[in-house]
Amino acid sequence: MIDARKHTLDSVKKLTDYSDFNLYKMDICYDYSIDKIIDRGIFDDESALGAILQEVLPDYPVNLKMPNFGCSAFTMKNPDSVMMGRNYDFKNDTSSMLVYCSPKDGYRSVAFAALDNVGANNPELSDETRLATLLSPFISLDGINEKGVSIAVLTLDSKPVRQQSGKPVIATTLAIRLILDRAASTEEAVTLFEKYDMFASSGRDYHFYVTDASGDGRVIEYDCNSDDRKLVVTKSPAVTNFFVMYKNFVKPYQKNGVYGHGRERYDKIINILEKNNSYTKETAWEALVSASQAPNPNDITSNTQWSIVYDNTNLTADISIRRDWNTVTKYSLKENEITE
Repeated sequence: MIDARKHTLDSVKKLTDYSDFNLYKMDICYDYSIDKIIDRGIFDDESALGAILQEVLPDYPVNLKMPNFGCSAFTMKNPDSVMMGRNYDFKNDTSSMLVYCSPKDGYRSVAFAALDNVGANNPELSDETRLATLLSPFISLDGINEKGVSIAVLTLDSKPVRQQSGKPVIATTLAIRLILDRAASTEEAVTLFEKYDMFASSGRDYHFYVTDASGDGRVIEYDCNSDDRKLVVTKSPAVTNFFVMYKNFVKPYQKNGVYGHGRERYDKIINILEKNNSYTKETAWEALVSASQAPNPNDITSNTQWSIVYDNTNLTADISIRRDWNTVTKYSLKENEITE
């Protein structure tokens, strides 16, 4: 077990060479069980963190905090491929980790974790920061698996969901790992969500966007107007930081109470998709750039940290970090390699 974790740490590679925050890659070589993490019981942030740490680093103290998530996401379909575009927005700058997983009981996947959330913006800085990167599979914020299912989490302005129907409880980022490991389609992802009570971590509320190789893009939300926070699934070509199920109650360039904000970014994406007769990666990047956000210390969902075009058909990810649109890292899940 120790050797497997050492091999994982030895696999970490720095993919960019910025002066401060960078993109890294790691291969998860150790075995893990998402079921064991959930079965330990999740009641609050502390228990969620404890369950993850007990699975990954039972003998080491690690400074870990559950993250917040801004963002925009959308789906495009053309005759050759289905793509999901994703901006991850958060006011605090962060390095990011491209996390490759090949679990024995699940699908191969690649996902992205914000290293600031485990105090490891520079993994080479110390033994503690290196060890903290081992938690990356369970703090990932978006990703794609070998079946062409991609998923992203985005923050909302409503009260954090805490369902208590008697089902097993799953926390926000653990749901990302569950879908990447177990879902072969958007429909299967919805079925998996329905099996659990959701606990929204870090004192914020969230919704999820899932797409698959057929182009089936759906938003998974927990109704803010429902006493038991009923799970609602809505087909949608795009999503930002408002309840898509209550889209008609949301206006651009303002907060809209519990219903959320970011309608202007949603509208920009939709306008770009509607004006193009054919969808290409260039279209996806145009939409991502239009919905990106500059830093704003007073807005938690500002400051685009990374932008990704996931190709659900060809199983690739094109990545730009911190709005450097001229520098794109290209990754292939089939080979688990950087291709350019």
